[in-house]
Amino acid sequence: MQIADFRSDTVTLPTPQMREAMLTAPLGDDVYGDDPTVRQLEAEAARLTGFEAGLFMPSGTMANQVALHVHCRPGQEVIVPEGAHIYEYEPGSMSVISGLLPRVVPAPLGVPAPDGVEAAIQDSPHRAETGLITVENTHNSAGGTVVPLEAAAALTGLGRRHGLPVHLDAARGFNAAVALGTDIATVCAGFDSASICLSKGLSAPVGSVLLGTERFITRAHRIRKLLGGGMRQAGVLAAAGLVALETMPEKLAADHARARELAERLRHLPGLTVDMASVQTNMVFARTPEAVRLAEKLRDRGVLCNAFTRTALRFVTHHQLDDADVGRAALALTEVLQEDGHA
Repeated sequence: MQIADFRSDTVTLPTPQMREAMLTAPLGDDVYGDDPTVRQLEAEAARLTGFEAGLFMPSGTMANQVALHVHCRPGQEVIVPEGAHIYEYEPGSMSVISGLLPRVVPAPLGVPAPDGVEAAIQDSPHRAETGLITVENTHNSAGGTVVPLEAAAALTGLGRRHGLPVHLDAARGFNAAVALGTDIATVCAGFDSASICLSKGLSAPVGSVLLGTERFITRAHRIRKLLGGGMRQAGVLAAAGLVALETMPEKLAADHARARELAERLRHLPGLTVDMASVQTNMVFARTPEAVRLAEKLRDRGVLCNAFTRTALRFVTHHQLDDADVGRAALALTEVLQEDGHA
């Protein structure tokens, strides 16, 4: 059976060009700082995003958690938008690793309002003080939504006024750049640190890059080692990341267009609700009270998606899915709903 895998853009496989680069990459021991391909990746990621330095990480979760550990002291609070990956899907790491507490703020369509963030800042001696503000762009739980540039600027400006660092979880930051019609440096502008994932829509097999000032990255390097993230001949992986940065961002617009097409087809199906305002990049959330069961029935038809919650199916487009796969997904869901008695 042919499979159309819409579960996530993390399922993407490295391209032939990436595999070739991995085979021929110059290597060294990265714990000693001797891997030239890793150093090249870190420098290129920093150049593209406008930061002074970068640090190759095994995962986006580690990149975010190292950033939190460097920015904050134990006992402080981290302001996070509701649904943020740092809070929802990095299982208690900020508390376990760094002794930090989340302070969740409302974020309609993934965008926290500056006045809401400002109201959450704590400086009373009777409360845990605020140590960091975080932003997620694109916002996964909100449907791959984009934080507008003016909203990001307002939040980083707020951080500066209060003397607080602001970290950007830009795991899908290149998707945000494409949706905003700008470059990744503009998406990252004003933030004190950022994490960029290489293994989602950019299709590298492993890794993220944490970015910041040279001083910040020097401190982050020690915490990466503390958490077991020191890698040896990691240039084998970094080589694919370099190809990803060079070749994959240009493919993201097609992913976005396919997500929009899928959303248009699903929103007309009885028993489903699709908020078209949230379909801004490569994700489609279809609301239904039977999400878990529908996902299982779609699997039987060769269409994989996530029951993101009990009441929402999530479809994520990526470069290994084409127009025919979008059609297959829409048809399969139509058939499943008809079997359930929907007209």
